[in-house]
Amino acid sequence: MSELETKEQLLREELRKAPSLIVAYSGGVDSAYLAYAAHQVLGERMLAVTALSASYAARDRQEAETVVARFKFPHEFIETDEVSDPNYRANNPDRCYFCKDAMFAKLDEMAARRGFAAVAYGINVDDQGDWRPGQRAAREHKILTPLLDAGLTKADIRELARRADLPVWDRPASACLSSRIAYGLEVTPERLAVIEKGEEALRALGFRQMRVRHHDQMVRIEIAPDELPRALTPEMTRKFVEIFKALGFKFVTLDLEGYRTGSLNIHLVDLKK
Repeated sequence: MSELETKEQLLREELRKAPSLIVAYSGGVDSAYLAYAAHQVLGERMLAVTALSASYAARDRQEAETVVARFKFPHEFIETDEVSDPNYRANNPDRCYFCKDAMFAKLDEMAARRGFAAVAYGINVDDQGDWRPGQRAAREHKILTPLLDAGLTKADIRELARRADLPVWDRPASACLSSRIAYGLEVTPERLAVIEKGEEALRALGFRQMRVRHHDQMVRIEIAPDELPRALTPEMTRKFVEIFKALGFKFVTLDLEGYRTGSLNIHLVDLKK
């Protein structure tokens, strides 16, 4: 048995420990594979739940629904309203804590009301490196972490998802829209909508992995390093200016380091989870 197969077996053993389970399901590769594996092990005794809010992109919802339709695991949407919380809107470095705390509280209540034994989410081994205050909320709510407990890395999960024929196995990472707003700049539905429109416009130009970072009057566009040469042409930079000036930005910039996760967290390296 290979190392990956051993980890997969460990994951199934972790899932069997729960008589029934709610999976926090965003539609990304981690939560999609966790929902898939939970359904394989628990059948109808699992429920994938997706939280809808202004910070959750319409494209993410569509991809989440695609996986559910193909694999037919139990699934429901719930509404969350973290943007109405002043602590969340303030967009301090612990913003994610308030989002996850509210979501997990709703999932806990759902589990208690409907007789599910536990709630799980898709944190993996690699997620422990960056600044992720949402993990504190998960610990406080005693949310299960089956992928982490099985020792699965992001690469492991992508490979297992590929073998399972999950269509999101190679999907680029996609955090919530609020993660694009510079700390200290208020999170508002209007700013979230601008970010979503900007990223959809970049996709329409053929870019696959990118981020629109909102710095108030300035936008900082991150494009994956292997896609940067096309982004750096005069024709493309003119298109960027047209798109983002129309969205209300006064200054349009292209980050020469390219896309990388957590770039807004660079100055937070000394903070502890």
